[in-house]
Amino acid sequence: MKYLNTALLAGVLAATLPQRSTLDAAPSQPNIVHIVADDLGWQDVGFNGCKDIKTPNLDALAQGGARFTQFYVQPMCTPTRAALMTGRYPYRYGLQTAVIPSVSTYGLDTEEYLLPQCLKDAGYQTAIVGKWHLGHADKKFWPKQRGFDYQYGAMIGELDYFTHSEHGVLDWFRDNEQVNEEGYTTNLLGADAVKYIEKQKSSSPFYLYLAFNAPHTPYQAPQEYIDRYQHIQEPTRRTYAGMVSCLDDNIGKVVAALDKSGLRKNTLILFHSDNGGTHNPMFAGVMADVSKIKIPCDNSPYRDGKGSLFEGGTRVCALANWPGKIKPASVDGVIHATDVFTTFAKLAGAPTTQCKPLDGVDAWPTISEGKPSLREEMVYNVEPYRAALRQGDWKLIWRTTLPSSVDLYNLATDPSEKTNLATAEPAKVASMKLRLDTLARDAAKPLFLTDQFKVLMKNMNGEPVLPGEDGFGEAEGAPVPAGSSH
Repeated sequence: MKYLNTALLAGVLAATLPQRSTLDAAPSQPNIVHIVADDLGWQDVGFNGCKDIKTPNLDALAQGGARFTQFYVQPMCTPTRAALMTGRYPYRYGLQTAVIPSVSTYGLDTEEYLLPQCLKDAGYQTAIVGKWHLGHADKKFWPKQRGFDYQYGAMIGELDYFTHSEHGVLDWFRDNEQVNEEGYTTNLLGADAVKYIEKQKSSSPFYLYLAFNAPHTPYQAPQEYIDRYQHIQEPTRRTYAGMVSCLDDNIGKVVAALDKSGLRKNTLILFHSDNGGTHNPMFAGVMADVSKIKIPCDNSPYRDGKGSLFEGGTRVCALANWPGKIKPASVDGVIHATDVFTTFAKLAGAPTTQCKPLDGVDAWPTISEGKPSLREEMVYNVEPYRAALRQGDWKLIWRTTLPSSVDLYNLATDPSEKTNLATAEPAKVASMKLRLDTLARDAAKPLFLTDQFKVLMKNMNGEPVLPGEDGFGEAEGAPVPAGSSH
């Protein structure tokens, strides 16, 4: 026989090649809608047990997809967003500490090759709608210069929800140009995301990074949303609930747009918060007078919140949904923000050869079918004054400032971190401290601390300190035009 029958050949190949399950067999180049909330508490969504705030759209996505119980991010905004965009721990390039203040000029190192750049290399259209916060003082740090075809929203993060400004400086842009428009930011971002989806075609894949600034401070919501929660007596919690409901409504509109456009069947939706809900007033931002309010976020059953290395600051509410491709289940495998990059790139067939060595692992088997995580280790953070590491179920928190302290927890039996086992497990403590010390030797100096040292020197020299320039609180202001005194 001169030529092998093609049908016979196909049958032979089908019988001999390794078979993948239907759920695991993701089609090539899915659309990706990556939704990030800002400072949302673990238990402030219905799918994690919230009773007083209604999130029906998120709950529906969670019920029909993967609801993660161990999805981790960095303890604050800028570090998490850096990890998502690079697939690398932020201690490697100096963004591990705090956030980028409004008066600062540094940003995410331009030597880092970002997720949207990799996806563009694979033929994706890329868009960011919402908060950036990875550099604002120089346009070389801006999203349009870092791989995004389209940009709309805020360059930093904390701003008035109605004026879109902070300290009188407008922080609202479309494709690098300031936009002065009316509207509540969550509604504006949701509407813009819908418009973007309506323009997409099934023949070309897209990546939409939808980064809401809700429910970050200042706590503001349209009155109609506040009125939904008359049963909540505490006023700030009532407003916060309205913010979360508005967020949920807009996510529902995005999903509806995908359905209407016929894109839903080939679209992966990932949703998570950028860190735990605010717990410590130090990390409540510069626009909320926390002396006059009760911080409304709920991270229970986990300890502490935003800015902390405890679980409440780093383990966040999260879900993934893709009908027919993700098994509906509660997924217990450990996933870190750096894994998002690696997983998206692999699903998209995007090359990562231009990237520096990635810290993320491919989490698709865990996401799609709940298989065990490939992670044996996870670094919470490495800073000159503190660090935290997880190996298996063991977690070590090491504070090196005097008096130094060490916490050791077994998260399998003590996820709320109530029992410090450091004294009982000296060998485990020693080995994990050695690992952290090794990592710290290769860590970049925190750009925030270097920047704040300049502020300290100003204080010592009697020079004025600008708003948002001092302290370790989350000084999230608006972009500063060249020559501005702000």
